Amino acid sequence: MDHAPGFLKLVNDAKTRVREITIEQARERLKQNPQAVLMDVREDREWQKEHAVEAVHLGKGILERDLEKLYPDPAKEIIMYCGGGFRSALTCDAAQKMGYHNVHSLAGGYKAMAQSGWPMKSG
Repeated sequence: MDHAPGFLKLVNDAKTRVREITIEQARERLKQNPQAVLMDVREDREWQKEHAVEAVHLGKGILERDLEKLYPDPAKEIIMYCGGGFRSALTCDAAQKMGYHNVHSLAGGYKAMAQSGWPMKSG
């Protein structure tokens, strides 16, 4: 995907503050911490098409509004993913600004997950 320069500037700025993790690191974190949340921050239509089996959905458009209601503990481990790792960097940055300190952005996002054979489901 060819991203607009302004969007890339925002993402690159956010990435200076967020922790990105690899597919392997995400698998290990989810295995070690059954309470960790794998959060899909893509649009509704993307989620409905296909998403990681164990994921919850909280789209980027409503994340700031609903995150504290769903996960009031700012220490909750949350691994966020989007289509390619750009929007999840932005949502992790927003969550950190809200006081969450155990959030991670999945490098490569859904595309990398699908390529690695991560179990997916539709609907």
